[in-house]
Amino acid sequence: MDVIELWNGRHACLLQSALRLTNEQFAARLGIAVRTVAAWHADPAVVPRKEMQQLLDTVHEKAPPTARQRFALLVSAERGSSAPGPAGAQALRVAIAVVIRDSEVLLVCRRDDDATGLSWQFPAGVIKPGARAETATVRETLDETGVHCAIRQHLGNRLHPVTGVLCEYFLCEYLAGQATNSDAVENIDVMWVPRNAVTRFVPVDTIFPPVLAALEEQT
Repeated sequence: MDVIELWNGRHACLLQSALRLTNEQFAARLGIAVRTVAAWHADPAVVPRKEMQQLLDTVHEKAPPTARQRFALLVSAERGSSAPGPAGAQALRVAIAVVIRDSEVLLVCRRDDDATGLSWQFPAGVIKPGARAETATVRETLDETGVHCAIRQHLGNRLHPVTGVLCEYFLCEYLAGQATNSDAVENIDVMWVPRNAVTRFVPVDTIFPPVLAALEEQT
């Protein structure tokens, strides 16, 4: 699926997720108000006017190939899922790995189209339809960072405050492997950081509270 005949709020939000942009960044990319993007998250069924349809077409066409592939996967997952989710949730589910090694935790630095879009995050990846979240967590961590890990505890799930995507969080135990940037297309760097220094890299208001609690318990 590589063409959207008629964009709606949900498709626009999936494109935003594929581009890995905040509401502010996505609005700037389209040249529209942030409140319009927020409205798409609030009402996924809304159909933007003709001019907006053209803007979304253009942003999609100019997106990097990897982002277009992510978008196609997200739309496919959206259409293939019939299970109801939390109100406002997209069909897309993402597994997030909080990998602990002694007093450190593993972070990756995401790449965007410009330097202002760089952000440090926990390793994460899309949970494909029919796949187990635990399997996706371990696999995506290895694919992104070269680190082998094992699930220790499911920390819960939430709708991400920036993307609106349903995220599944897992506390993981380091097993083996040297942390390396194995996905240079998506990431700039991979690094172990002290658990008590995570908020220097990731804004505390975007971190899932059970993650913060788990990091404090492990200190």
